[in-house]
Order: sequence, then structure tokens, then C-alpha cells
Amino acid sequence: MERTLITSNLSMSAHASRSSRRVHYISPAASAAAHNSSYRKKKKNAPSPPPSAAATDTVVISPPATDNVQSTAPKQAGRQELEELVAAKTNTSRIATARTSASSQSRAKLRRRPAPAITSLPMAFCSALEEAINTFVDPPVLRPSVDPRNVLSTNFAPVDELPPTPCPVVRGAIPRCLAGGAYIRNGPNPQHLPRGPHHLFDGDGMLHSLLLPTAESPSSDPVLCSRYVQTYKYLVERDAGAPVMPNVFSGFHGVAGLARGAVVAARVLTGQMNPAEGVGLANTSLVFFGGRLYALGESDLPYTVRVDPATGEVTTHGRCDFGGRLFMGMTAHPKKDPVTGEVFAFRYGPVPPFVTYFRFDRAGNKGPDVPIFSVRQPSFLHDFAVTERYAIFPEIQIVMQPMGMVTGGAPVGSDAGKVPRLGVLPKYATDESEMRWFEVPGFNIMHSLNAWEEADGEELVLVAPNVLSLEHALERMELVHSCVEKVRINLRTGAVSRTPLSAENLDFGVIHPGYLGRRNRYGYLGIGDPMPKIAGVAKLDLDRAGTGDCTVARRVFGPGCFAGEPFFVPDDVEGNSNEDDGYLVCYVHNERTGENQFVVMDARSAQLDIVAEVQLPARVPYGFHGIFITQAELQAQQQ
Repeated sequence: MERTLITSNLSMSAHASRSSRRVHYISPAASAAAHNSSYRKKKKNAPSPPPSAAATDTVVISPPATDNVQSTAPKQAGRQELEELVAAKTNTSRIATARTSASSQSRAKLRRRPAPAITSLPMAFCSALEEAINTFVDPPVLRPSVDPRNVLSTNFAPVDELPPTPCPVVRGAIPRCLAGGAYIRNGPNPQHLPRGPHHLFDGDGMLHSLLLPTAESPSSDPVLCSRYVQTYKYLVERDAGAPVMPNVFSGFHGVAGLARGAVVAARVLTGQMNPAEGVGLANTSLVFFGGRLYALGESDLPYTVRVDPATGEVTTHGRCDFGGRLFMGMTAHPKKDPVTGEVFAFRYGPVPPFVTYFRFDRAGNKGPDVPIFSVRQPSFLHDFAVTERYAIFPEIQIVMQPMGMVTGGAPVGSDAGKVPRLGVLPKYATDESEMRWFEVPGFNIMHSLNAWEEADGEELVLVAPNVLSLEHALERMELVHSCVEKVRINLRTGAVSRTPLSAENLDFGVIHPGYLGRRNRYGYLGIGDPMPKIAGVAKLDLDRAGTGDCTVARRVFGPGCFAGEPFFVPDDVEGNSNEDDGYLVCYVHNERTGENQFVVMDARSAQLDIVAEVQLPARVPYGFHGIFITQAELQAQQQ
């Protein structure tokens, strides 16, 4: 299938002066001819249209076919092509938006931000070294997973920030349970054009927030706002005008990775950056607890962000260490108990203890750490699960192997000889003395759906997508296939059994949040076509386990239309809803037309019917995880 790239406000290379330019529609055939003859004409310094103008300059560009993903073009030609076709800041819409105003920029600043970078001899020297690595040390053909022409193609291309912008409801009506709330989706959006390799996971975090009209003003338009999470890394690189801080998945591979590590060390020693202030991207997910909304990325501490309930503006308020009690990082998938309001989380890293468990009380106060030393090698532990009394940790075959760079490999990879296992720890444990491990060969999970207890607490049930092609999880995500399974652990006998629930490629699942850690019946998962693109949503009836495929409803968005993870919002206005009384919400992008919608689906209907649709004024790139914040939660945000 022909890949298309939607572009509008284009910017030049990160280290060059930023200027806008417009391009015309290029057909696939003409695009191929242009690739061979370099005919493309540029119109430089064209002004961006005002926010209210129709996006007549929004175009569709078809880059050279890359469906086979493997690129064979020379690296330097690839960079020129990338600068032409994959702009660091693209923004397609029916309404092209102006750049952020100075006043809104000032509102989004961190309380503590780095001093503006001053061009110096050490900085220039380090930049020259990085350029030499990109040119002479990197292989002439980049791996598909880090080739920007592949990674930043189609709707993965980054966009500019968008100030709060009204957008019309073009179909149906917004349900009452969503009134006054906000749907916020996190995802990677690099602020600078990569100078070398770039992995999807290494883009700067950007929040795309849609504030919905209140019940008192139902005729008002929803408001879309897209803002960067102003991490320390983002601010340092914004002031430097180029990507200068390390990226784990992109930059550290083989000899080139070792060389980049030396450049990073030089930047630290010369005061160009301070890793103690954080190196994370906050690009993965969000969580709301203790009156605060946090943007999360597991390589760093949470960042406090805020959505203004009146204007829809999104601001960053700082990196949060919870009074000095949280160190290094935190999972991007904490679990909030729907009954107690407590939040359970962990962190993992390359040095012992490789996993540390902890929790927060209802008010957001962090408890003591519980180091887990029974994890004997650094592993990629992205998600976990909790029941009413236990926490379940999956140790899978993706491992950290820093010495792999010496032999030409990556610091993170898969170990086919490792046996996956599940660790069970009492949820309120103060140490790991009661930790038990259960081997589950071939069971590798990146995300959990839910877990609960049965048989008076003697059995644990875990439902999660099992990644069948784990070796592709980081390198060739389009080849990844995940099948949902129900795993049953008998705590008395130690027996483990597994039941497949569907053979379809499903991941990025959600449930009714009120059932987290408790037995539930329904799960809603994204249909990979291929991953990480989501072509639709499938509803599984978990009670039908053992009877064949458990899919009871599904919706496919249509040809060329892809979304991300759905999010379930309960319809509990009356306080007596059933488990599947509610709505699924997500952003959908049409790669054929360039249109973007926010869709609301009825979770009870046989075909997950769309009951409301909002036409978005700007493109929302594919991303990772989102959250819905109710009107009451928005108003309760602490200043």
C-alpha cells in the first residue's frame, strides 16, 4: 500500500534557521519520478496561513515507496530526502494554525528551566563529533527501526504545537458523561529533525487534549490543544536548537553508540547538560491522582501538567519527585485502585535492584520502596497488573544488555533462551520475602488488560496480549502479532494454565476503570493492521474463555483510517451502570484525505456504533496511551 505523508508548515533542519515553505500536491507517479530526477521545486519563506484560514496549502506528498521498510538509498541522500519530505514540524488540517503566541509560551514554562545555551567551543566541538559519527561511523543503510524516512513517515510525522482551537461536532452529540471533561493522548513528537538514527520511542512527549463542552453549554465547540511536555530534555534542546541529549533506542547501537556515549559524557563534563535534571521524554501515558495530572515516561520522573478547564490550554508545571521520595523513574503504567484511590507503581533499571515496587496513598503521598532483588538481570518491564491483594510482575525475554554495543548490538534486545515468568507479591508488602515466581514459557507481555482473584484468593487470573513475535517488538513493529490470553495461577499448587481468547492481532487494551483489579467481563483492544497502527477496536467477552474466539463486537474505521488506543469512559451519570455501559473514545486519522476526527463509540452496541464525531482542526499523529479526565477532576486540579 502506498504510504503518504501529510504536511503543511514545514521547517528546516534543526541546526539551521527555521523558515516556512509550501509545496504542491505530488501524485505517487510523479513522486517516484521526482525521486529519480530530483525535480522538486521549493517555495521558500512563504508565510503560514492564519488560524481561521482554510488549509489550502495543506498537501499530500507521496514519498518513495517504503512498504518493504528496508531502505537502500545512500545515507546523505536520505537525509536530504528527509528534510524535504519529513518536516520536523508538520500540521495538516482544514484550518492551518499559526505558531504559538508568546503569552501562551510563557504560561507553559517550567518553574525551573535551564539557562539558554550559548554557542561555545565545547558545544561546537561536540556537535562536530556527532556529525562525524552520523556521517562516517553509522552504517550507510540505517536499520528500518531508526531510519527517519521510515519512522517519521505518514501520520508518524511530527506536528507543531496548537493553541486552544475550537472544532465542530459534525456527527451526533457528545454524551452527558463526557460533558466538561477532557480526553488527552500522549505520544512521541520530535521537536527537531533527527541528525542521525531516530526510533519511534525517542520522540519528545506531546499532549493532544480535547476539552469537551459542559452540560451547561452544550452548543459550545470542543477545544483541541496540542502542547509539548516541557521536560528538561525538551528545554535544553529547544535552547540549543538541535537534538543534543541521549536517546536510548536511537543512538546507542554498536560502535556508533559507544562513540555517542563519549560525546554525551563530554557534554556533561563541559556543563552543556545535567543528567540529574532528567533525560526522559514523558511521551508514553498519563495518570491522574492526588489532584494532579502527570505525563509519564518510564525513563524519568513524572511531569506535572495541567489542562485549564475554562480554556483548554495545556501547561507543564515541573518534574515531580514527591518530596524527594521518588528516584530515577517510574513506570508509565501505574495502577489506580478504584476503591481505595491508591496508586501502585514500580521502576526498573540497569543496576540492582533491577525492579523496585512502591505505592502512593489517595492524597498522592509516596510510600517506601520495596526493592525486588529476585529479578537477577535487567529486563524491559513495561507494565504489570494488580488484584485486590497482589501485584503481578511479568519478567519477559526483552532484556537490557549494555555490553551488546561492544559487539555491534543494541543495549536492549531479546533473549530467546530466557524463560518468561510471573512474579506475585502481596500488594502491601514491605519487602520481597513473600515474592513467588511462576515460569510461563512463551508468555511475553508488553501490556496487561486486567487481573483478579478467584477461588477465595487461591487463584489469580491475568488477562493480557501475548507478543508472539517478540524479536520484532523493538526493530520491526509492523511484524509484531499479539494474541490475548487468560492465564490462571494456582497459588496453592503452583500450577499455571493458559487459555487463548482471540487469534486476532490485538493490543492497547482497556477496561471499565471501576473494575481494575476485580473480576470483569469485557475488554476493548486495538486491532493492529499492522502495529502500531490501529485499524479498529474489538470487544472481548472474557467469560467466553475456552469456547473459541471471544470477540463479541468490533469496529473497523475504514480504508486508510487508523487510530490509537481506545479509552473507556463509564456512563455512570445515574450511578447504576452495567460494566459495558459507556463509551470508547480515540483520535482517528484518514491517510487518504488527511482528515482527523475524535470519535465516540457506544461500548454496548453490537458494532461499537459511532454516536459522536468531532472534526479536528489539526493533524494528531499516531501515539501511545491516553486518559479521560472528568469535569470534576479538571476543576479539582491543584494549582
